[in-house]
Amino acid sequence: MSRVLCVFALLCPTLAQAAGLNGAELSLLWSLPFAGLLLSIALFPIFAPAFWHHHFGKIALGWALAFLLPCALWLSPADAGNVVVHAMVDEYLPFIVLLFALYTISGGILITGNLHGSPALNTGILALGAACASLMGTTGAAMLLIRPLLRANDNRRHNVHVVVFFIFLVGNIGGGLTPIGDPPLFLGFLKGVSFSWTFQAMLLPVLTACSLLLLAFYLLDSYYYRKEGVLPRDPTPDNHRLGVQGGFNFLLLAGVVGAVLMSGMWKPGLELNILGVKVGIQNLLRDGMLLGLAGASLAFTSTRIRDGNEFNWDPIAEVGKLFGAIFITMAPAIAILRAGPDGALAQLVGLVSRADGSPIDLMYFWMTGSLSSFLDNAPTYLVFFNLASGDPAQMMTQYSSTLLAISAGAVFMGANSYIGNAPNFMIKAIAEHRGVAMPGFFGYMAWAWVWLFPLCVLLSVLFFL
Repeated sequence: MSRVLCVFALLCPTLAQAAGLNGAELSLLWSLPFAGLLLSIALFPIFAPAFWHHHFGKIALGWALAFLLPCALWLSPADAGNVVVHAMVDEYLPFIVLLFALYTISGGILITGNLHGSPALNTGILALGAACASLMGTTGAAMLLIRPLLRANDNRRHNVHVVVFFIFLVGNIGGGLTPIGDPPLFLGFLKGVSFSWTFQAMLLPVLTACSLLLLAFYLLDSYYYRKEGVLPRDPTPDNHRLGVQGGFNFLLLAGVVGAVLMSGMWKPGLELNILGVKVGIQNLLRDGMLLGLAGASLAFTSTRIRDGNEFNWDPIAEVGKLFGAIFITMAPAIAILRAGPDGALAQLVGLVSRADGSPIDLMYFWMTGSLSSFLDNAPTYLVFFNLASGDPAQMMTQYSSTLLAISAGAVFMGANSYIGNAPNFMIKAIAEHRGVAMPGFFGYMAWAWVWLFPLCVLLSVLFFL
């Protein structure tokens, strides 16, 4: 993606004056490169896995250019350059820096001892991860617990469902209680939604969803466990007592949480203009702190600990390349949504309001959630937040039920696909590296349809009708 940035930096000498995409003037044809990228992510690993493994970065770059070059020719080079700079500076860099820090630091924590993946143990790890997700973020909790969970189940013939439910619970729904937990809620926090409102409003939906999914998982895992009968010999030796190595990395994780909270609570009013994008000094300080914490983990964590975790950079590299292209190619779709009644998706946007303009909570839940399944759930949350009112005080009072619908839709249905939330793809990549035959893009969506769609229907009845 750096090549894209360099090309358009040369094309756009007046980039600082470039305006954003006008969604009211864009047709849905501008979203075709985004659709092509999604289909590539879905189909190449099935029909050409070796080619995809070696060239996914080039394919992602090709789809980014498939949008940017026509944008430069038919709109203007400044528009194309502005998309790149806005996507990279304002969205991608904070996103990837946080993921990099959490991935690096959690990779320095080794849980020793060979746990054995019984239904009770697996359910307990999922419940623990869901609880941790609201304290250290879905990415932090997922990266901390996915490796011991995989080791515990490395002699199970049926272990795909364990990782899929881990994505549901730890990578997504468990993070719904606090702004730290999931990126959409953090964006709401930055907009002025209070920490206490998020916890109080989301508590019952999150507990309901997690409880039902944990029960469903326990029953499913028990079925597979009985079906397997006598398990094959566990490839992970029982030569270490249960314990934790690299524990100082927990302090670094606490530093990550502190840095994120600082950027949301400290507002000095100082900004830097980076190629036309205004970046708050608190955000630059946060990213610097995150990189420093990751560097400290790399410097002071024993290589033996990372080797014990089979730590490598492949998962974060895959996420980094693919999401760089996703942020660029989804720009026209987000711009069209932001145009509201003036955009090409006006009829879709109009479904969330009654004739008198009052919000329909049920439709906000399903529209936010459905689009969060394929567009990153954080910007989708902001689109519907601003569409409903955009005023945090009004959203927490008069439109409190609508804000709950938007929040729950973005958090819960971000689990519907691998690209709905960043941890999903990282968990998949780590599991595949450990030999788990994870389902493809559409196969995973089938799992989500079976387990999450009925859950969301039930939540609709309980909370949004």
